[in-house]
Amino acid sequence: MQSGWARSVGGVGPYLTLFARAGTSRADADSAVANQEIHELPAARGCTYVVPSEDFTIALKAGQQFSGAEVRVAAKVGVTQREIDTLCKAVLKALAKGPLEPEGIREATGKASRSLGEAGKKKGLTTTLPIALGLLQARGDIRRQPVNGRLDQQRYAYARWDPNPLESYRGSAGDALQELARRFFRWVGPATLGEFQWFAGIGVKAAREAAGPLNLVPVEVGCDRLLLPEDAEPFRTFKPPAKPRYALVSSLDAILATRRDVKSLVDAKDLDRKVASDKSFTPVGAISDLPSHAILDRGRLCGLWEYDFEARAIAWATFGPEDKGLQAVVRETEAFVGDQLGDARSFSLDSPKSRAPRIQALRKMESSRI
Repeated sequence: MQSGWARSVGGVGPYLTLFARAGTSRADADSAVANQEIHELPAARGCTYVVPSEDFTIALKAGQQFSGAEVRVAAKVGVTQREIDTLCKAVLKALAKGPLEPEGIREATGKASRSLGEAGKKKGLTTTLPIALGLLQARGDIRRQPVNGRLDQQRYAYARWDPNPLESYRGSAGDALQELARRFFRWVGPATLGEFQWFAGIGVKAAREAAGPLNLVPVEVGCDRLLLPEDAEPFRTFKPPAKPRYALVSSLDAILATRRDVKSLVDAKDLDRKVASDKSFTPVGAISDLPSHAILDRGRLCGLWEYDFEARAIAWATFGPEDKGLQAVVRETEAFVGDQLGDARSFSLDSPKSRAPRIQALRKMESSRI
């Protein structure tokens, strides 16, 4: 994935990433998941991303430092490390016979997992089982499989991962962060160290140490936006295509969510364009996260869209006049969503009802082109 790992939160983001860039069908994407060519893993900041097989080790290693958070929370309600270790062993034993969904694991592990009662609920933990499953995933001992093979849902079975992809990894956590930095700046450079720090979920010192060996160079003297040395000259001499090249992508597409810098992707004349955000209208140049899916033109944000489930159609609006090329891409994406995905949820809790206000706002924007 040259544009970056695809953020996965139970929505259609990974499918849109692959379709917009390579025309990949849902069936082919699901086949790649089944064959472990790509996989949804806990990675940077402990968040889940769909990553290619060559990055499994880096993603897991970079995310491991975040895997103990629930253990520390559970300790406050009387859960010991020894109890979690015992449960992890019981889970691995249960999965030795084949993949199981959480309820099957709970039955197979018996008293090794337990409810944390009201005290646990107040901390966001109902039982000890999710803690063990999270740790085992971060260690590469188990992997989760979507029960229906699809990436746009959050019902999983768990399986032993044999061989563990980390078994052959000989680098340190610092080495993994350096490789993460290399990928980050290759994906979205020119970028700042602060943006990498946010993406990786690490401190200022750790970000500098990870990026230091890469010998990053500024786009121009005095600029804090940096590139890999080998990308500097191609970037400076690159000439954007003269004709528009449109793409309809997810609101969490890597070009947007990796740096969380919407402003840098908007033409200066459009920064004050108002978009619907949290029941109000906000200048697009003032937001960090998009309220709706994005329309891009040669890497520039030029509009927003949502899928109207009832109408089986895309509701969309642009920052300027539309043309036949954009209309064609909208129709193509509309067919992909309707025929292959069924809907275009941004995340697991998104629904036709919850996005209705956003669709209404886009409909109103159509005549004025935002």
